[in-house]
Amino acid sequence: MNASAQTLVGIGLYTPAEAGRLIGVRPSKIRRWLQGHEANGKHYEPLWASEIDLDDGKTYLSFRDMLEARVASSFIANGLSAKKLRKAIEIAQQVVGERPLATKWLKTDGRSVFLQLARDEEDEGEPECLDLFKNQYAFSRIVNGSLKDIKFDGLYPAAWWPQGEKAGILIDPARSFGKPIDQETSVPTEHLVSAVKSEGSAELVAKLWDVPVRAVRRAIAFERWLSEPAIAA
Repeated sequence: MNASAQTLVGIGLYTPAEAGRLIGVRPSKIRRWLQGHEANGKHYEPLWASEIDLDDGKTYLSFRDMLEARVASSFIANGLSAKKLRKAIEIAQQVVGERPLATKWLKTDGRSVFLQLARDEEDEGEPECLDLFKNQYAFSRIVNGSLKDIKFDGLYPAAWWPQGEKAGILIDPARSFGKPIDQETSVPTEHLVSAVKSEGSAELVAKLWDVPVRAVRRAIAFERWLSEPAIAA
């Protein structure tokens, strides 16, 4: 069920540009996945429907949408066609519900779905994916890399450390609408960095915000890391 403006708490809210910056995927690609697109006179359906619809004609992602896009990008980068990925998502939705790629199901039972799709692809004369999904290690590498540093609440993702837990920056859809925060202080990183730009030093901002200097420096390091070129083609 899609979320409206009244039900965004605990879901997270991201534009394609914001999500793309966090997961390293081009915003235009995210829009195609969520909106569908036309190419060479043919219409391609969305890979899945966004969890958020604010009824303003724009595309938004929830926290789970964003993580789903992160996993989808990994599979496509490793040779799975968008067509096969869409079919895998449709099959998996019958088992675990919406946004199945961002669940623990992918680690336990997901390989069997992708392996069957790869075999179907081989029958169609496109065998590139079969070896990948026959290989348990290769499949686990994709999945574990895509779901790395995610905290699960049962089957579903609850929070994500984009640089790893030791870096201290957390994305939690129940806090600050899913914006990156310093875990120790719960202050959004963008607020601390903006304050540094205005005030001129991490030490002064730490005093003004009543937070440790280390929290400000973590935020600066994180925002700098986000600015590094790591966008998937």
